[in-house]
Amino acid sequence: QLQLVESGGGLVQPGGSLRLSCATSALTLDYYAIGWFRQAPGKEREGISCIDSSGASTNYADSVKGRFTISRDNAKNTVYLQMNSLKPEDTAVYYCAADYHHFCSGTFGSWGQGTQVTISS
Repeated sequence: QLQLVESGGGLVQPGGSLRLSCATSALTLDYYAIGWFRQAPGKEREGISCIDSSGASTNYADSVKGRFTISRDNAKNTVYLQMNSLKPEDTAVYYCAADYHHFCSGTFGSWGQGTQVTISS
């Protein structure tokens, strides 16, 4: 099973930026589409973005469209989530997950442990 590790979370002020990373040191990521999810306290997990294995196709939830950008560097086995214009409502634990397919099918099999993002002044 693919092991994924998220990093890059932290505490930032509203309007600030963070870049999250999702990496694996085991098998390569380049076969898999990768999705980013988040879960705030007391709320259901929300899928926010996905990128296919080549990086050519991406999608975003309406809540982050225009503010977040997903990308990948397959040579580094890493997928990124650039988050700009952050809002307090973006506060959550952010997870990455590997899709069973090379395209974003919505079926995810391997999950990271999550990284906390807190937006507060």
